[in-house]
Amino acid sequence: MVGMDNETAETEAIQQVVAAVDRAQRARDAEAFLALFHPDAVWTTAHGRVLVGFDAIAEFTRSVLPGAQGTGDVTYETRHIRFLRPDVAAVKVSQVDHSADGSEGSPLYVMTKQDDGRWLLHVGQNTAVRFDQVPR
Repeated sequence: MVGMDNETAETEAIQQVVAAVDRAQRARDAEAFLALFHPDAVWTTAHGRVLVGFDAIAEFTRSVLPGAQGTGDVTYETRHIRFLRPDVAAVKVSQVDHSADGSEGSPLYVMTKQDDGRWLLHVGQNTAVRFDQVPR
């Protein structure tokens, strides 16, 4: 576990990465989004496409993100952080589309802390939430 004195700083650093995801997605800025990834990352899109490695993630992101449909009014908010080790964290995120056709996602990020102190996205599962399949 991360020490109590350091946990707040690490939590804030991780929340800043999620905030950077939010900004990059809203701006449809592929390069800003890609700067958040570890070179060996694995990313699964909301539609189930599995992208292995930075090159695959970059190719997909550069082809899809700049021309993405919608209002850009999608927010990403950190909901829960669990430190698996001092340099590895599981991060549960809420993704909400605030447009008229709004949808929700429930991404799970596994982030790793680099030697330079940066936290990067190492594994991501971006799961779409279908309200017709969620018990109320």
